[in-house]
Amino acid sequence: MTTTLYASVLFLERRAIKELRITDPYSLHRVVYSLFADIRTRQDKQGSAPSGIVYADQGGDFHGRKILILSNRLPVADVLQGGAQVQTKEIPAAFLDADIYRFKVAVNPCRRNSASRKLEPVRGRDAISAWFCQRSEQSWGFQTEKIALQVDGVDVLRFTGKNNRQITIARATLQGVLRVTDRERFKESFARGIGRGRAFGCGLLQIVPQG
Repeated sequence: MTTTLYASVLFLERRAIKELRITDPYSLHRVVYSLFADIRTRQDKQGSAPSGIVYADQGGDFHGRKILILSNRLPVADVLQGGAQVQTKEIPAAFLDADIYRFKVAVNPCRRNSASRKLEPVRGRDAISAWFCQRSEQSWGFQTEKIALQVDGVDVLRFTGKNNRQITIARATLQGVLRVTDRERFKESFARGIGRGRAFGCGLLQIVPQG
C-alpha cells in the first residue's frame, strides 16, 4: 500500500461545539466528514466503498473536545467555525514497518447470525476479547494476546442518522499489544479502520511502535 496517509487532530472549543451543533455521534460524524472533499461516487457509497476517513473521539472537558482523524487526503481547513482548529501531519511510511505496537481502539463488536443473517452484538468482556483476537488474526493482519488485552469500556450508542434513521451501535474500547503477522493487510487495516461502525468513530487503530 503506497497511499499517503495523514493524521489530524481536531480541537473544538466549547463555543465551536455549540455553533456546530454537536450533540450526538451523527452530528460529530457530519462535522468530521465536512473537513474533507467527498471523492466517492454514488455507486461507491452504495457499494460501501471506504470513505478514506476514520476517527476517534477523545472526549474533552470544560474547555473543549479533541478528535483524532486518519485520512487518505488533506482536510479542507476553511470549513471550520470559530473556536475550532485542525492540525495535520503526514504519516511517514516507515511508521507502519514495526513488528510490535501498543494499541488502543474503539470497535463495534458484532457477528452475523448464520441462520437469520442479521448482525448481532458480541456481549460480555470475555466474549469481546475472544472475538477481537480471532478477527485480528483472521482479517486484520495482526495477532493479539487475550491475556494482555484490556476491555476498558463497553457501551451502546443510540442516535438518529440521515433521513431520521434510528441507529444503534455497540461499542467497546480495547487496548493491548499487537504483533504484525501480515504486513500488507495490517497496513490496509490501519488505513481503512477495522470492523464496522467506522463512520461513527469506531475502528481507528491508535498505535505506538515498540522496540
